[in-house]
Amino acid sequence: MEYLSFDLTDSSDGILTLQAMASTRAAGHAAVMDEVHQVLAWAQTEFGGRQGAVEDGNAWDHELLVQHEAGGWVTVTLTLSASAEFAGAFQAALGDPAED
Repeated sequence: MEYLSFDLTDSSDGILTLQAMASTRAAGHAAVMDEVHQVLAWAQTEFGGRQGAVEDGNAWDHELLVQHEAGGWVTVTLTLSASAEFAGAFQAALGDPAED
């Protein structure tokens, strides 16, 4: 990934959060969204039937925010809620967020 760099956090309820943010000029926005789509395509392929609220027993869910800001900047935030199984598979396939 060139634009998205994920941070991994753990919570007391066992749900992990993988969050990435990228801020680019409008001209770079398509490249950021390509990376977002790569991550979501991987998640759908590997855990497609298991998307939904992790606290309800699903493997993963996501939230995508796109904010257009002053000066032509666009900020994209991708947040993945994840089970330990999903986070481990993510790490194996896409790299360890702790090593970014």
